[in-house]
Amino acid sequence: MVPTGMTSHVHAFDAREGGSFRISLTYDAPTGTGKTTAHTDTYHGRFVKLVTNEQVVEVVEFETTDPALRGEMTITISLADADGGTDVLAVHDGLPHGVPNADNEVGWRSSLAKLAALVEAG
Repeated sequence: MVPTGMTSHVHAFDAREGGSFRISLTYDAPTGTGKTTAHTDTYHGRFVKLVTNEQVVEVVEFETTDPALRGEMTITISLADADGGTDVLAVHDGLPHGVPNADNEVGWRSSLAKLAALVEAG
């Protein structure tokens, strides 16, 4: 889940219900504005629910001093069989008011397009 134009660094990742993770996304271009530092978004979270081949529910929070970007967000990713593949539905609840919905959607679409290209390449 890394949008185009960013690089990911996984600090911790315990993929089990109740497990936690911490990830930093850094803008490749020096003009990118981060939520945690000048060019980086760091977030941490935990896995609330993991259902093999069906659903991932996680709670995520940006590491930031900006009150407009604080607060827990719940992300639910559901998978369903589709003609010759899998439909992916990602629902993001509790987006902080400082993150424009349109920017969040662009980032998610970019990340999902990269995932589709990776999976389709085999």
